[in-house]
Amino acid sequence: MLDVLIIGAGVTGSFIARKLSQYQLSVLLLDKENDVGNVTSNANSAIIHSGYDPLPGTLKAKLNVRGNQMFDDIARELDVHFKRVGSLTVAINDEQMNMLADLVKRSKENGVPASLLTKEEVLRMEPHISKEVKGALLAPTAGVIDPFNLVVHCVENAVDNGVKLHLNEEVIDIKNNSDYFLVKTNKEEYQSKVVINAAGLYSDKIASMIEEIDWKLIPRKGEYFVLDHYDVGLVNHTIFPLPSIKGKGVLVSMTSSNNYIVGPSSEPNDDVDDVSTDSYTLSEIRRQATELVPDIPFNQVIRVFSGNRPTSTRHDFIIESAKSSKFFINVAGIESPGLVSSPAIAEYVFENFISKLFNLVKKENYNPCVKKYHVLNDMDVHSRNEIIAKNPEFGKIVCSCEKISLGEIKELLSRSVPPKTVKGVKRRCRAGFGKCQGGFCSPLVTLILAKHYGLSPLDIKWDKDQSNILVEEVKKL
Repeated sequence: MLDVLIIGAGVTGSFIARKLSQYQLSVLLLDKENDVGNVTSNANSAIIHSGYDPLPGTLKAKLNVRGNQMFDDIARELDVHFKRVGSLTVAINDEQMNMLADLVKRSKENGVPASLLTKEEVLRMEPHISKEVKGALLAPTAGVIDPFNLVVHCVENAVDNGVKLHLNEEVIDIKNNSDYFLVKTNKEEYQSKVVINAAGLYSDKIASMIEEIDWKLIPRKGEYFVLDHYDVGLVNHTIFPLPSIKGKGVLVSMTSSNNYIVGPSSEPNDDVDDVSTDSYTLSEIRRQATELVPDIPFNQVIRVFSGNRPTSTRHDFIIESAKSSKFFINVAGIESPGLVSSPAIAEYVFENFISKLFNLVKKENYNPCVKKYHVLNDMDVHSRNEIIAKNPEFGKIVCSCEKISLGEIKELLSRSVPPKTVKGVKRRCRAGFGKCQGGFCSPLVTLILAKHYGLSPLDIKWDKDQSNILVEEVKKL
């Protein structure tokens, strides 16, 4: 019998699992994907929003602001790249300046530091921004983060502290047996006292397994451009237009890895699994982005991608017990600002629900920190030479674009939440994230994975099932 079963290993479920790993509880984290954070948490803007925008009094506002305050400690404990670069929300006409004044009032209501800048002040800070700018709202606490390793390292920390992780398990049925839940997956059946539904785009489907619900989720697709490591200073902050009913709009921002990201679009999407891109939408993103920053070098684009976020019909986060049982907790509709809110959501779920359902005992040996990763790109020459002297595999470069070594990839494979796919390696250490997008290093990564897991290279996947990189052997090596 489990104490808590969490459905969904995206950023929200991961932080809930990490929070519960502090206590003497038997916790299982389930996900239908073959890696953690592989859906919505895998395809977003990677922005740690300040919290000036959400409607005051909503869960989005409360948890965005609290989550933002937590990220300096989280980035340190989980060894994740994080920079507080600040954001500028830009007005390009007089009417929008009036809207900015309203946002200043809202930021004060939400308790977020923000200030109104003149045109001259904006252009001094951002010389590449449109000369049509009238002013901007500066929110200095906004930041950018590596969203992939945020989830991976969070789950790793939870697992190292006793949480069990099962991947490739899709929940297909849940029965409430009065004093426990029987959760059936495509592989197994589990009994659990408490179930936490953090299934992202599928949360309404999971919630409906135990009762009729009065809300639903509308997938909303966002498409993006990713630029190569272009010259520093294209933008120095995350640049937003004025927010609208569709969301925060098309942004232009640097990333934690010194690339640039442009997007997203925001359109309803009937198919939650559809992550395609199309030329019309991308051209519209480009048009809107160049209204903010006219000289974006789109000849430096190395990738386009899209992701779906779960917009709820309540237009706020849904964090509540089921009507039929206080032991079934829905954590749904976690769209933007879900990434920044995730640690605060975990705190909220713990304080308002879990702490009232169990007599909790804190673990004496709980460790909030992951074991430090060796990242050559973060080291000075002396430190690199030292680690290469100890282990020559750190001197063998696998990914030339991003300068990722064999030693770094093998270290990933020794962790408690190791990659099983080529994409899993890419997300953790950036091998394949460069200009050639894995054209040269993917075959090497495939062979490294095959050797480590004792498999044929034919069995190694790019990502999901049926995404084999190799189809057949044409000659013996």
